[in-house]
Amino acid sequence: MPSFKYVAKDSKGSPLSGVLDVPTRQEAINVLHKKELLILSLTEAKGKARVRLGGGSGKKIKMDDLVIFCRQLATMVEAGIPLVGALDILGQQIEKKGFRDVVIQIRERVEAGESLSGAMAKHKTVFSDLFVNMVKAGEASGMLDEILDRVAEYMEKTNALQHKVQSALVYPMVVTGMALGITLLLLIKVIPVFKDIYSGFGAALPKPTQILIMISDNLGRIFPVLTSVIVLGSFGVNRYMKTDRGRLLFDSFLLSVPVFGILFKKVAVSKFTRTLSTLMKSGVPILSALEIVSKTAGNKAVEQSLEMVRKNVREGERIADPLARSKIFPPMVVRMVSVGEQAGQLEKMLTKIADFYEEQVDASVSGLTSLIEPLIICFLGIVIGTIVICMFLPIFKISSVMGG
Repeated sequence: MPSFKYVAKDSKGSPLSGVLDVPTRQEAINVLHKKELLILSLTEAKGKARVRLGGGSGKKIKMDDLVIFCRQLATMVEAGIPLVGALDILGQQIEKKGFRDVVIQIRERVEAGESLSGAMAKHKTVFSDLFVNMVKAGEASGMLDEILDRVAEYMEKTNALQHKVQSALVYPMVVTGMALGITLLLLIKVIPVFKDIYSGFGAALPKPTQILIMISDNLGRIFPVLTSVIVLGSFGVNRYMKTDRGRLLFDSFLLSVPVFGILFKKVAVSKFTRTLSTLMKSGVPILSALEIVSKTAGNKAVEQSLEMVRKNVREGERIADPLARSKIFPPMVVRMVSVGEQAGQLEKMLTKIADFYEEQVDASVSGLTSLIEPLIICFLGIVIGTIVICMFLPIFKISSVMGG
């Protein structure tokens, strides 16, 4: 599609310039006239291809890159650098092509007269509803630099919380996977060797050894069937979880599972209070804030509860009452939210709750790690020890007979 470079003046006489990606020159003129701009010049852009002002990038951008972008943009805006100039600088220095293209597109849209939040909203895979709404609130209040810093701080805290939970889940999964791998290796490679050795004894083997050899013999036939069942089952479960009902059932199960369920609830409370506090501090209306919070909850059961809270608040209730009926949020959280509403300091109270529950998540992760480690070691010792004892039982038996 051709690109047309324009220079124009707005209704106040301020000069504007930019590039439009439209099929024809007449279409470019129509777009500029709709914006009530006085066209000074309009020429077709030539030379190297430009990034199109189209939809958002399909690639996910890392949270760390977004945080750095926010911090740098906030610093430049605070220093008095015009927004277009700041975006131009950032677009030149970002190393990752996908993100660089997105920033260039945003700069071109802003240069063409669009708001920063409106330009960011075109890239939904990069900038979330929360991000866009906070930037929009910052533009409206004239505190864009402060809001961008607040967004960066929020993302840093959310990212840190996510990493803590992942570390609590990944460690036992990795060790359990290694334990299963070692067990399979013993059954497939080591036990057949002992079987060949014992076949020349000409004596009946102990029952535990016979059972272990039988498992090893049948594993070659069972393993492909078992693998197929696991793969097909995982595919079916994954497809079902993509439905609203399936996701709701799975997320509800996660919140009720022993040990880990408590951790997931603490994460949900921390994320809800941190997000709502950040949005309210930034000047986002309460109903819009609750809608964004529900969409960013990360858990369908929590999302459903928060949607009900939003509906009840829209009908005139306070936040604390529907929170209490949801049965997901602890009584302490409900009580603190109620006190915050009555005192007119809900944002401050939500921040305190978020800080408290982030500390609770830290303590839970540390406790789980220290609890799971000895359990996994014990499990490994029992499984591998049992296999080793079963394989050496015939040798112990022969030794005792010879000794007798």
